[in-house]
Amino acid sequence: MTSDFIRMDGLDPHRERAAAIMAAHPEVRGLIGRNPWTAAIGFGIVALQTVAALAIGRAFPGGWVEALLAAALFGAFANHALYVVTHDATHATIFRDPWANRVVLLLADLPNITPGSMAFRGYHLLHHSGRSRYFSDPDIPNVWEARLVGNVWWRKALWMAFFPWLQIARISRVPAVQLFDGWAFANYLSCLCYAALIWAGAGWTGVLYLFASFWFATGLHPLGARWISEHYVLGPGHDTNSYYGPINRIALNIGYHNEHHDFPRIPWSRLPDLRKLAPEFYDALPSHMSWNRLILEFIFDKRYSLFSRVVRPEPAAEPAE
Repeated sequence: MTSDFIRMDGLDPHRERAAAIMAAHPEVRGLIGRNPWTAAIGFGIVALQTVAALAIGRAFPGGWVEALLAAALFGAFANHALYVVTHDATHATIFRDPWANRVVLLLADLPNITPGSMAFRGYHLLHHSGRSRYFSDPDIPNVWEARLVGNVWWRKALWMAFFPWLQIARISRVPAVQLFDGWAFANYLSCLCYAALIWAGAGWTGVLYLFASFWFATGLHPLGARWISEHYVLGPGHDTNSYYGPINRIALNIGYHNEHHDFPRIPWSRLPDLRKLAPEFYDALPSHMSWNRLILEFIFDKRYSLFSRVVRPEPAAEPAE
């Protein structure tokens, strides 16, 4: 294990590759746009999770074991798909109207119980604009975070388990995002009211099921390997990796991550078409086929740590006039 990130010079390779793809395949422009059916999918998953929480809470009052098992085996996949809906609403690839996309953000966050979609929107856009720059990209771990975890397997497992909350410690390092505007308060209030309704209809077991679904979708679970697969360097020095395994079918193609960073205005449903259209640009890039294998490799292989990230220089300040 090294004691520093992988330092690389040069500009963002995604912009260069996107320009090359556009030159070679101008028909890519036809993939850019919006898919309003994503909102319908999001609504359907929210309804499904609501029914599941009510059913589990009523069938197993006080059954915390049953709630956790249901969350790990089913609920986590539903909530993870809602993260992709949130992701596309963030990039305005669902509706043209910003207001409508924010409504989708509120809706898709309800089963997470823990409100975060509005904060995610701000910090995820920072991740795109400042990708791989330590003081601009909130997806990069803090130096103290990486040193604390090291390459010890149980520390890496704990880090993955508490990943949703450890991200909060990074916000002071990057440009500020508005966390207390009207939309943010609507996010907090709507999640609180939704949780209260689930509690009233199914007791605390129903709420536990939803909270555990949120936790497993982002933490120590095969789905949590997504956070490793996207930008951790487990091979040659590339900033971004794609995942082409079967979970993409129920994870709304979130694994097509190189494709997404190249063209963030292409909705999730058309990302496989982008790869098919320009295979000469993607087939040779490092990629993953199994999140199950990846999570075990990351935790138990001592070569890999939180320092296994590419960090590029901050842009030079423009000279004063």
